Amino acid sequence: MRILIINGPNINLLGKREPSIYGSVTFEDYLASLRARYADVQIDYFQSNIEGELINKIHEAGFEVDGIVLNAGAYTHTSIALQDAIRAVSAPVIEVHISNVHARESFRHVSMIACACKGVICGLGLNSYRLALEDLLGY
Repeated sequence: MRILIINGPNINLLGKREPSIYGSVTFEDYLASLRARYADVQIDYFQSNIEGELINKIHEAGFEVDGIVLNAGAYTHTSIALQDAIRAVSAPVIEVHISNVHARESFRHVSMIACACKGVICGLGLNSYRLALEDLLGY
């Protein structure tokens, strides 16, 4: 199995950015623990702060991987283009968020991509990624 994790804007700052919301662990450290836990799964990773690069990566991998775990960050709430990219590929996509977006500002309560995704997991910290991965693996 091959799973791609895609993180959008500002996720590169995990461990530094608002630790009261996002915690103090970097994504790279968390990714290493996921790869160790699921050693029989190829877990690829991509992060960009640029919407078009996220779309390009979905297009590039979306017909080859077995699933995509996507934290689109703030683009979740604004990007019809990401929704279209998700709909265009054959790989199932699970939307994830580290924080509980429904307990935050009202503009974060609406996802423009959820309707194109297999599911949405939010508010469970970095465990949101593990749960999405396990769903895609059929656990």
